[in-house]
Amino acid sequence: MTKNLGILPSVDRVMAGLQKATIDRFSPLDLLPRRTLVEKLIELVLSGTPKGLDEMTAPLEDLAAALNEMDTADLKVVVMGGGSGLSNVVGGDSNRATWPQSPFAGLKEIFPQTKAIVCVTDDGGSTGELLKDFPVIGLGDIRHVMLSSIQKANLVRLYNLSEAQVGKAARCLHRLFTLRFDCRPDSFAQLLADSGCDLLELPTLLADTLTELLDFIFTDHNLQQALDRPHCLGNLLLVAAIYRSSGAGVDKPDDQAVLTGLTWLASLIGVGEDAVLPCTTTPAHLNLLYSNGVLVTGESKAAGGHRNAAIDRVFVEFSEEPHVPDQVIEALTEADIIIFAPGSLYTSIIPILHVPGIARAVRQNQQALKILVANLWVQKGETDLIWNDIRRRFHVSDMIKAYERNIPGGIKGLFAQVLLLGLRDIPGSILQSYAVESKMPIFLDRGQVWDLGLMPLEAKIFSEAALQRRMVQHDPAALARAVKVIWSVREHASRADVPVDSVDVAPPPLLCRAGLTPAERLRRFKEILRIPMVGSVRNALLDICWRHWDIRHDHLANISGVELVSAANWRRNQHWDRIYSFYDPLDGVIRIHEDVFHDRRKQEVALLVAVGQSLLGNYASHKDIGTVLEDSYSVGKIYRLFLRPAEERSCFFSPQELDHYLTLVRMKQAEDNALLYTRLVNGEEGFTPPGMLMGLTYAWYLDNRLATHVEYKMAITAIPGSNLVPEQLKMLDRRRKMIRFFREVVFRHNAERYEQ
Repeated sequence: MTKNLGILPSVDRVMAGLQKATIDRFSPLDLLPRRTLVEKLIELVLSGTPKGLDEMTAPLEDLAAALNEMDTADLKVVVMGGGSGLSNVVGGDSNRATWPQSPFAGLKEIFPQTKAIVCVTDDGGSTGELLKDFPVIGLGDIRHVMLSSIQKANLVRLYNLSEAQVGKAARCLHRLFTLRFDCRPDSFAQLLADSGCDLLELPTLLADTLTELLDFIFTDHNLQQALDRPHCLGNLLLVAAIYRSSGAGVDKPDDQAVLTGLTWLASLIGVGEDAVLPCTTTPAHLNLLYSNGVLVTGESKAAGGHRNAAIDRVFVEFSEEPHVPDQVIEALTEADIIIFAPGSLYTSIIPILHVPGIARAVRQNQQALKILVANLWVQKGETDLIWNDIRRRFHVSDMIKAYERNIPGGIKGLFAQVLLLGLRDIPGSILQSYAVESKMPIFLDRGQVWDLGLMPLEAKIFSEAALQRRMVQHDPAALARAVKVIWSVREHASRADVPVDSVDVAPPPLLCRAGLTPAERLRRFKEILRIPMVGSVRNALLDICWRHWDIRHDHLANISGVELVSAANWRRNQHWDRIYSFYDPLDGVIRIHEDVFHDRRKQEVALLVAVGQSLLGNYASHKDIGTVLEDSYSVGKIYRLFLRPAEERSCFFSPQELDHYLTLVRMKQAEDNALLYTRLVNGEEGFTPPGMLMGLTYAWYLDNRLATHVEYKMAITAIPGSNLVPEQLKMLDRRRKMIRFFREVVFRHNAERYEQ
């Protein structure tokens, strides 16, 4: 019978312990610092064998060699995502100035049959400028990934280049595709000079074709208009390729022209066949639903909103029935490995999986290895707040739960492993430096991830070179090698107790906005705003309507003009507010204090508040304020609002909607007069009239930073209900109802879709 070591004398305990340690078997893998077998093998390949233990590590060296020599040339890999994250894992972030120093790293080097499926809902920067003029998908991320996907073998095969010539070609293409300009260039020769790209460094056929494409930008009637806007030249080259494929005189390229143009240009610069594909060729944009009920449109609103609420869900809005290229479904069906690239949580992977048919294709491929690569850092506007607890930091399980909430059918069958960078490998001083800049890592909560049915795999997939510069970034080469290891031992990299079966999930309901592309939407605003106003005011209002995609065309129906008023002629009483603009229901003109208009931020507030006020139109016949007396003492005031008869109103709202709004702002309809509404104001209590509150809330809803006192009132929506007293609960209910009114009535967002 074995003796209890705890009751033995000290010397005997030591001897017994030594005996036990020498009897138990010891594996060389135990020398590696990671937890699971797969993590240890990734560590072995990325870091090598432990030093100074040659006799014990000989088997590890053989194992590492076998893993490194695994042939992956014929494996079909599909990576999905958008922007920098996808570009970086495929072949290095091509937006970086240092990319030409190592242009052929990443997944494409180890897996030459890699294909990227790219999100197309980007609406910022040069891409946003393109959307103003062309009825096309967001092209910025496609350009970004296309450049990263250039393969050395393809350039050699197409143009018979030497090693040195391949490097020069990659450097020249990088300069050309990443050149940005703010002013209209005189000619494409000027663009070439500005980019530093010498076409003589390119093969003759490639140089001649790019020259023709650049000339096309300056001569085609569709493309010339884009030169007046700030752009990235690579994005214009993509548009030129699409219109070149469309044929002469075409204003709106069809789906086939979009795909043909993109694949033609990709093949021209050395990207593999169908190696970069848009998830859809139909223009689309995002709806972001926050935990407080606010819903706004546009991917750029995610990072730029900084709302005091977390994103709950996102939805994709298509300009028409979405078209998915056959090549996308085919690639997913045939893939051996499917990877979800790191990137913005709500604006890269999720929109792709909202395109009908894509999530289903991933699930139905039950043979593929499916990996989610986790983000490194919390992202402001997206993952800086937890949707159900804004007080705590963001974890990997929160990211997975966000996918579960937002992907039709959840995460089942989409991925089985989560590959992430282990924070233990990053010096604390570097993490502290990031924290000083308010940049926090996404923390691994291993147990919760495991409970969700996924296998977390920590690895040193960061760039050692960047770390020397005290920066933490995914290293494309290390990540690719880690994926290779996971593939090599895939039978050990899945949860045996979690079946990955096919789930036949119907696509989410489509939400189309009158079949309008962003360019068509802007064109209609231009037609509406042919009302009297100076050019600078018209341009400012057009810019605001463009940036706030939730503004509807009929929101401007009651506006007959916009007028700037000098300080000497400003007669409006500012007793109730400090907003130096107003909508005059007598003539339908928005009047703005001239001094305010020269400050862009105040200008935006002034215009949005006035547009919001105009929704009420001439709803009021007159208003007054009376004193409430009790025993000859003033105890408050009564605000009285007399409505015009419904048939005499020019109002955005129906009679029922108007009554709903007035009730929300705590006005009471008189029992004996349906056109009279009153509000009692106690003592010296402040009061915001319904018209001003409509304007302020309109501005707040579109961007909470534009109406700070409304933001203060809405802050209660971020407080857990269990911490509120009864009167606060009533206030919370009123705030939520007001938000819902604006979402469903003012901005006409379909209630059924967002309540699911």
